[in-house]
Amino acid sequence: MTQSGDPSEIAIAERINGILKTDFRLNRVFTTFEEAANAVDKSIYNYNHLRPHMYCDYLTPSVAHHSDQPLKKHWKPKVYK
Repeated sequence: MTQSGDPSEIAIAERINGILKTDFRLNRVFTTFEEAANAVDKSIYNYNHLRPHMYCDYLTPSVAHHSDQPLKKHWKPKVYK
C-alpha cells in the first residue's frame, strides 16, 4: 500500500482509504469497473484540490505543496511515555 514498503506508512494509507470510503462514498457497490475507477479518480482529485486539511494549515494539499511558506502546525505532537 505504500511506495517504500515502510510499515509505519501503512497507517497513513489506511487513514486515506477510510476518508475516501466515508467522505467520498466509495464504500458502495459499483455496477462497472469504469464507474468505480471514475469515482476513485474524482474523489482523489477532490481530496487533493478541493478539501482543506488541518495538517496543511487548512489549505488543500495541492496548494500547500506548491507553497514556499512554512505551514503552521494545528496538531499536538505525540508524546511517548
